[in-house]
Amino acid sequence: MPITATPTSIPDVLVIEPTVFGDDRGWFFESFNEKDFSAAVGKSVSFVQDNHSSSKKGVLRGLHYQMEQTQGKLVRVCHGAVFDIAVDLRRSSLTFGKWMGVELSAENKKQLWVPPGFAHGFLVLSETAEFLYKTTDYWHAGSEKCIVWNDETLNIQWPNLGMRPVLNPKDAAGLTWNDAPKF
Repeated sequence: MPITATPTSIPDVLVIEPTVFGDDRGWFFESFNEKDFSAAVGKSVSFVQDNHSSSKKGVLRGLHYQMEQTQGKLVRVCHGAVFDIAVDLRRSSLTFGKWMGVELSAENKKQLWVPPGFAHGFLVLSETAEFLYKTTDYWHAGSEKCIVWNDETLNIQWPNLGMRPVLNPKDAAGLTWNDAPKF
């Protein structure tokens, strides 16, 4: 079952849309197919870990990345909706320092491919959201970094929910763009 892969404003970051088969009983889609995904991104990608989180409205997670054991992430939402962000940290890239954002939801069934070399985060738009992601390497606590969500240089245009984002202490104390290590 083929997928559609659409480049975003950062061409290496792709919106992945599965073929959804539906009728009056409901719907079905393949959330991942290695052959189709590798063809869409133009190379073989191996995933080693699946993660699943649940968050309440207004929770903002990120902007996370690892300097060692860098992770590519294939992310999607199976319940609710989020505004998902990727920030290019690759100095050699034409889009270095740029960000892109897209709404991912259980309803639109879109996924986002965020290759290694990017910071990643999301803001929960719905009352609750369940967020799933596959990673190309294991989590490595010692090399994890975080850029603060409201960095003035990046100027990410987060949706206005009429409330201040809910952050954990680590994310609230994230680094500025200028202080964050880059690739």
